[in-house]
Amino acid sequence: MAPQLMWIGLGNMGRGMCKNLVEKGNLDKPLIIYNRTKKRSEDLAAKLPKGKTEIVDSIEEGVKKADIIFTIVSNDAAVREAVSSALKGEVKGKLIVECSTIHPDTVEQVAKDVLAKGAEFVASPVFGAPPAADAGQLIFVPAGPKATIDKARPYFKGVMGKAEIPMDDKPYGTSQKLKLIGNSFILNMVSQLGEGLAMAEKTGVGVEPLKEFIDTLFGGVHSGYAQRMVSGTYWKMEEPLFSADNALKDAGHAINLAQSAGMELKNAKTAQGYLKGVAEYAGGSKGDIAGIYGIARQQAGLKYENDA
Repeated sequence: MAPQLMWIGLGNMGRGMCKNLVEKGNLDKPLIIYNRTKKRSEDLAAKLPKGKTEIVDSIEEGVKKADIIFTIVSNDAAVREAVSSALKGEVKGKLIVECSTIHPDTVEQVAKDVLAKGAEFVASPVFGAPPAADAGQLIFVPAGPKATIDKARPYFKGVMGKAEIPMDDKPYGTSQKLKLIGNSFILNMVSQLGEGLAMAEKTGVGVEPLKEFIDTLFGGVHSGYAQRMVSGTYWKMEEPLFSADNALKDAGHAINLAQSAGMELKNAKTAQGYLKGVAEYAGGSKGDIAGIYGIARQQAGLKYENDA
């Protein structure tokens, strides 16, 4: 009999991950779902086949019934709050799989709290944007005891994800370190795209030829972010795909991690400066990371919004 699964956190990533769990996870019981804003749970349940989800009003209520609890929330404080609520009841023998992007020190402390209550823990942040979550194309980075990770593995590759970068039997914080290093690549790339597109405008080249260069030479995620910029999606969207607040959190964690290793992430600091501009202009929870283009435009003497 398959274990009872619970999901905590229905943001841009969590909604798609739940959809794939329900559709491809071979669950024999409804997926228990919880979100601080209950309407998100109701909206998701309405989009999935009837009887495939069960909405709960509290984390404690869901954890009582669950064997494996997945969490993906916005920041370190939200993770600590969610796990603290989960640990209020009897959790001995249950498994908590933490998929959020948080500081390695935070995940190590959370793991310590979970293990002290007799539960098991896996730290498995994911690489991939919300469209990848919707398509089941995420990359999972699980760390912790191999025997524990194996309990969660049936729901990774082929269900919510396309691949794993396994860190079996390594410290929980190792996976978060890789995630922050990887996200620093994204921050640097988006900053370069924003600067390059603004420069193309100011020098008279135009964004279309540069976008064609990006598509032809790089493609993939580069083209995706460039399209969000050129099309004006970065300032038109109602809900950001990657909010300035979350990107600032990741930049800060990456910079802190580098400092603790005796080095400096100069490019991440540049991105951090741009992101502070996005948060100030568009709002930290409303502005999208692709709004770095808007700030680069402003610094070049143009307006934040393009005319697309």
